[in-house]
Amino acid sequence: MVTRPKVGIGVIIENAHHQILIGKRKGSHAPFYSIPGGHLELGETFEFAAKKEILEETGLIIHNPKVICVTNNLRTYEEEKVHFVSITLYTNQFEGMPKVLEKDRCESWAWYDPKNLPLPHFDASEFAVECFLKKVFYIPNQYQKIV
Repeated sequence: MVTRPKVGIGVIIENAHHQILIGKRKGSHAPFYSIPGGHLELGETFEFAAKKEILEETGLIIHNPKVICVTNNLRTYEEEKVHFVSITLYTNQFEGMPKVLEKDRCESWAWYDPKNLPLPHFDASEFAVECFLKKVFYIPNQYQKIV
């Protein structure tokens, strides 16, 4: 049994039309929509993990990802009993076209207006996009039903 939160990595990738890349998830966190990402592995920097996860999931090569926010994903904890703290990075520098490379985890990738996210949306991604839009690093009490 895990007694401490795990660390997630998410990446907001923005195209020239100010849209962000969102995937429709399968498997864990299904049937939610989410920015791409994964888990931070032992010994990885946030930037390395971001580049690795994006390449594995989408085939995109991203450049200069920067940490923009941290989220405490308590809605997922309440619903799934899995507690993640997520580090979100941002980039608008990338090469390639997004492809579904992990067919067991993602159904599709598409570009969306960040002010009009598809629903239902995974909490870590929803909170990250909220931070991105408000240009803040952290929003306290984004979701707190646990005493």
